[in-house]
Amino acid sequence: MNQPTLRNQWFQSQLEHNSRRQFLTECTTGLGALWLTLQQSALASTSPAATSPIARAKRVIYLHMIGAPSQLELFDYKPELEKYDGKDCPQEYLEGNRFAFIQGTPKMLGPQYPFQQHGESGMWVSDRLPHFAKHVDDVCFIKTMSTDQFNHGPAQLMVHTGQSRIGYPSIGSWVTYGLGSENQDLPGFIVLLSGGRQPRVGKALWSGGFLPSVYQGVHCRSKGDPVLNIANPEGESRTERRALLDALSKLNEQSHQTFGHPETLTRIAQYEMAFRMQTAAPEAMDISQEPAHIQDLYGAQPGQESFANNCLLARRLAERGVRFIQLFDWGWDSHGAAQSEALNGGFQDKCEQADRSMAALLTDLKQRGMLDDTLVVWSGEFGRTSMRENRGGATMTFVGRDHNPNAFTLWMAGAGVRPGFSYGETDEMGYQAALNEVPLRDFHATLLHLLGIQHDRLSVPFQGLNQKLTGVKPARVIGEVLA
Repeated sequence: MNQPTLRNQWFQSQLEHNSRRQFLTECTTGLGALWLTLQQSALASTSPAATSPIARAKRVIYLHMIGAPSQLELFDYKPELEKYDGKDCPQEYLEGNRFAFIQGTPKMLGPQYPFQQHGESGMWVSDRLPHFAKHVDDVCFIKTMSTDQFNHGPAQLMVHTGQSRIGYPSIGSWVTYGLGSENQDLPGFIVLLSGGRQPRVGKALWSGGFLPSVYQGVHCRSKGDPVLNIANPEGESRTERRALLDALSKLNEQSHQTFGHPETLTRIAQYEMAFRMQTAAPEAMDISQEPAHIQDLYGAQPGQESFANNCLLARRLAERGVRFIQLFDWGWDSHGAAQSEALNGGFQDKCEQADRSMAALLTDLKQRGMLDDTLVVWSGEFGRTSMRENRGGATMTFVGRDHNPNAFTLWMAGAGVRPGFSYGETDEMGYQAALNEVPLRDFHATLLHLLGIQHDRLSVPFQGLNQKLTGVKPARVIGEVLA
């Protein structure tokens, strides 16, 4: 083993030791024992966390459709709503509720596309997702997800950090903090974007928050260099870069010996990771290496930025041991204020772009035997209303729905999830949960459980609280959706 590799392993071990030691001396939640358990330490058998559930998932691929796709046009079929199409909305759906744009009394809006049952499970899926519909027997739907946020930015933060405020660790950061990465040459948490824009709150959705910054997500591009400035400057060789890093590491080591700040070790580890990524990242991100039939399966086009490319990249990164792969796809906000964001316009285009690719991801993972230990999650940040949006109280030219935090659909597939199953039921109008409402903290608890982590033990003391992904309110693992 070469000297840089040995040195990096030492830096990483010191980083893990120091960053945890800094608060473990004051932590009473059993986090130290949890870490030992997750790392299969010899001391794990004596720790209170030794009863942690056995991990079914080794990694997560999370597909977030930024803007909140309408569940009523995709997965939550409501024939009764169709009967009320064009009629005034019952006051019971308006009283006490806040809306982003609806004013006065809007009209009800029936499903805009036909639904059909699919697979042996008989799951309802609209004709907007014909490729995905072939996979319903591998998928578990949760149709009663709920949130307490009705604007995009805070709602996206709730989904990915469990809090509506900036500054908290994202799911991927918690997971890589607890489990680490299987590949020392790539980050444990990688983020891929498509759709032409970043999420409203940007990097806060993959922030490490108050965890050591080495656990924040790394945004990789699917077009051009995977990471900006990853290549050596013109005229500088890899040998010269290695010598420069060695000198810089010695200076940082001296700083750490003097001041003992754990972020100094983080800095060293990140420099070393960047050096190794110069070789590993371009190879991992080069989808042109894939056979033509695999590129065609996804609809991928090497050299472009697209959701299709990112789905294929997600599989390649999962193969290489990346722990948490987060995809964000912009463009799913369907208010009807313009053709591009209308259910009878831009929404159709987004469905066409996503359908083939996410179906291909499930096909590809399954045929490689990777779906058994890879958890795939799909969601937006909230749902859409059962009534047609009437911005300013007036009927709009294009058809759209307003934000609805009361109910939205999330689906999971793979490692440890009950396939061909639907959990929760909304009311006859698809507006709010009628049976088995699922707050986001319960989903977070379930995701961690599938990875072998007990959500109530993975905590960090910060601002006077033992902070957790699931927050301070009671959360439960949704046992009904587990295989």
